[in-house]
Amino acid sequence: MTVWLSILLLVNAAFNVLVWPTFWRRVSRDPRARDAAGKPTKFLTVHAVLIGSALVLAAASAVAGIVGLVDAA
Repeated sequence: MTVWLSILLLVNAAFNVLVWPTFWRRVSRDPRARDAAGKPTKFLTVHAVLIGSALVLAAASAVAGIVGLVDAA
């Protein structure tokens, strides 16, 4: 069971690492991301925090998955 849960954590981490950077590129190019002066808007800031949090959780999932696989071996 531990092996399957560890694999699930690694798949979760990989999914997040593949999806969120692509989403960030779309958000950063969105016209709502910057105001007329070129400064970041709340739209960009909120999405940056959201994406950053998701990537931190992905890193934690990857570490937990690796630890689980090492412990299962």
